[in-house]
Amino acid sequence: MKRIYTLVCVMISLASGLSFTALADNGTSLNARATQLTRQMAQKVRLDEGQYVKVKRLNLQMLAEMEEAKTRLSSDPAALDQYLAEVQSHYEWDLAAILWPKQMVAYNQSKTTMTAVKN
Repeated sequence: MKRIYTLVCVMISLASGLSFTALADNGTSLNARATQLTRQMAQKVRLDEGQYVKVKRLNLQMLAEMEEAKTRLSSDPAALDQYLAEVQSHYEWDLAAILWPKQMVAYNQSKTTMTAVKN
């Protein structure tokens, strides 16, 4: 429940700087990217149904945080890089709590081919 509340808060904070139309387009784009990334992970890491739902939620949260950071910190590349590294670190920590050790090894071996970040 806390993760859903956190996700809602992140989405609300994104909405503060964007128009409703832009938010709807961005939300659809983020959701599609999170779904694509999660499907790739499910194929390579062999997620069960519960893990799939958790990982998709985690991917959506990570992508939303990255988009928000790119908007907020676009004028300071060093701060943006540092913040994105922190987001990635938190993502990997949360992912390790969801995946089994064998799955985490498979993820680490294949994560270079699983990118969903748009530049």
